[in-house]
Amino acid sequence: MAKKDTINALIRRGIDEDLAEKLADKGYLLGDVQSASVEELTDLMTEKQAKSVKENIGKKPKPKKKKKKSKKKKKEKKDVDLETPEKVKPLKGSAKELDEIQQKKGYDLPRYIIEKAAERIEEEDIGKDDYETILEIIYQKYQNRKIDPLDSVGIISAQSIGEPGTQMTMRTFHHAGVAELGVTQGLPRMIEVVDARKVPSTPIMEVHLIDEYKKDRDKVKKIAKKLEVTRLIDIADLEIDMADMKVSVSPDMDKVEEEDIELDDIVERLGKMRGIDCTVKKDGDMIYIFSEESKFSELHQIVENAKKTKIKGLKGVERAIIRDVGSEYVIFTEGTNLKQVLKVEGVDMTNTFSNSMVEIYDVLGVEAARNSIIKEAKDTLNEQGLEVDIRHIMLVADMMTNEGDVKAIGRHGVSGKKTSVLARAAFEITSTHLLRAAIVGEEDKLDGVAENVIVGQPITQGTGAVKVKYTPNRSQED
Repeated sequence: MAKKDTINALIRRGIDEDLAEKLADKGYLLGDVQSASVEELTDLMTEKQAKSVKENIGKKPKPKKKKKKSKKKKKEKKDVDLETPEKVKPLKGSAKELDEIQQKKGYDLPRYIIEKAAERIEEEDIGKDDYETILEIIYQKYQNRKIDPLDSVGIISAQSIGEPGTQMTMRTFHHAGVAELGVTQGLPRMIEVVDARKVPSTPIMEVHLIDEYKKDRDKVKKIAKKLEVTRLIDIADLEIDMADMKVSVSPDMDKVEEEDIELDDIVERLGKMRGIDCTVKKDGDMIYIFSEESKFSELHQIVENAKKTKIKGLKGVERAIIRDVGSEYVIFTEGTNLKQVLKVEGVDMTNTFSNSMVEIYDVLGVEAARNSIIKEAKDTLNEQGLEVDIRHIMLVADMMTNEGDVKAIGRHGVSGKKTSVLARAAFEITSTHLLRAAIVGEEDKLDGVAENVIVGQPITQGTGAVKVKYTPNRSQED
């Protein structure tokens, strides 16, 4: 115990500070003071003081005062009623009975398979006596479809997608039978998906509506008009009046009424044009724009800017086309703005989606983006008539989103962020990776497939992942 600690310990036991310093200066520790007799202590103090020190030294030290918590805070804590949210709904009906049977049998079937099996059982009206047999067949098939331990799932997925990918054509197809919308499909679309392009070459949205709207064509048409961008040039003619140094805007009243636009809305939008100082006035069905500067070049610039001015609609949505799909009307848009579309009254937020995975990530999060990658890749392959097991595509989607954002499969994403130096170098820009690794002193653990192939030793997958050690039993003579 340090000298200062000894002094503090003695003071806490009620010993005078001067006496505590004297004892510490002479090399006394707390234990020494406890074991010393009164006669030994009288060399440094009077007999009365020595007796007082011996009495105090046996007492417990005074505890440090703790701040009392206010009663109000305690009351607030008691009043808080915490409830655990129900993330998964309990199974009901046939699904619950199937789950009980599998628990008795010790099966480990996923919840999704149990629910799907229950749906088919109810559709086919199968009796409860056959539940156990059906579940046993499902379990056997499930076990047969499991991947073998230590198998190279990444390489299998890459080959399973890459081989049919060589048969994909480079064409543009019409989307869902809508002749007006050409959507990139085939190999170019597959490259966009795995590269996680921020803006697809042909961005579209499929907008579904709630039950109240989806069967009424007039209501659907109104929503489509709200989504589609309408610029001034679409509903009006513009002329330059050199005599009065103004721009005359002549709205086509039939188009204005069809688009459900008020003239005051046009005046308001024109008044907000950026980069130009001008005054906008309405006179009957005509709108006039007066320039602050009396220059022809200024009027010409006003006309060009006014033509492009957005009067109504959502930014990025160039066209909206209505299509009758079975029992409902669906709006297909050229261009995307998912965030704003979901705010429009009548839009079904649970079924509306964009073909841009990055936009879905920004608006709905990483899990929605993962599902979007799976859907877009699967739809692209199916459209070409190529059958690829969805689990291969799911693995690609998991690799692209497992860090909480959407990464490309390439040197700027998954491949470029591998921990192995040799694996990165084997992919692209070999010399740069090796040079950087040498400068910073990186170490390669040789855990993956590519790096072990490069150095010529067994890979750490399959039989190569098993290490056998032989220890012979030696006899006493040996």
